[in-house]
Amino acid sequence: MDLLTHWPPLLKALVIVPLTLLPIINPLSGAPVFMATAGSDDRVVRRMARQVAINSWVVLVASMLVGTYVLELFGISLPIVRLSGGLLVAVTGWRMLNTRDQDDVRRAIAIQAQAEDLPREEIVRRSFFPITFPLTTGPGTIAASIAIGAGLPTRPALYVASAFIATLGAALTAIVVYLVYRHSVALLARMGDIGTLVMMRLVAFILLCIGVEMMWAGWVELNQGLNSGLNKG
Repeated sequence: MDLLTHWPPLLKALVIVPLTLLPIINPLSGAPVFMATAGSDDRVVRRMARQVAINSWVVLVASMLVGTYVLELFGISLPIVRLSGGLLVAVTGWRMLNTRDQDDVRRAIAIQAQAEDLPREEIVRRSFFPITFPLTTGPGTIAASIAIGAGLPTRPALYVASAFIATLGAALTAIVVYLVYRHSVALLARMGDIGTLVMMRLVAFILLCIGVEMMWAGWVELNQGLNSGLNKG
C-alpha cells in the first residue's frame, strides 16, 4: 500500500530523468563528430548509433546505481569529478579545434572506404570514445546521473521501484540519443561540407567552454568545502 502511494512521484521521475539529462547530453552537438566517425554508410551509421545508445544507457544506469558508492569507496567527491572531467572535456575540445581540415577529410575518406568491412569490435571501439564518452555521456552527465542516484529512497521496496523507474528514464534518454545520431547524416547533409565543418568547429569551441565551466564549478565547490571546514574548525 505504501508503494502504491508513491507511484505518482515515481512516474514523475520517469519524465524528470530524461528532462534532466538530455539538456546536458545535447546529442545534436555531437552529431557532426558522430557523422565524421561513422561515415556515410547507412549500415554503419545504424549500427554505431545503436551501439552509442547502448553504451550511453549502461553509463547512465551505472552512474545512477553505483556511482555514489564507487566515489565513496575511493574517497572521491563530486567536485573532483567535475574538475577532472572538465579538464578531459576541455582537452577534447582543444584537440578538435586544432585538427587540420585535411586530416578530417582524409579520415572521413578512410572511414567511408572501410565502412562495409568494419567488424563489431571496431564499431564498439569507435562508438565509445569519443562519441559515448565524453561527447554524449561526459563528466557533466555522469555527475548529474550520480546526483539522481543519490536521491533515490533508501527503503528496499521504494529503492527497487525507483531504480527501475530511473532505468526506464535512462532508456528513454538513450532512445532519443539513438534517433538523433541515426538521422544525423541526413540532418547534416543539408548543411553541406562547409556548414558541417563550421558546426564541428563550433561544437569544439562549445566543448572547450563547457570543460572550463565544469572545472571552474568544481574548483568553486572545493573552495566552498574548504572554507566551510576552516570556519567550523
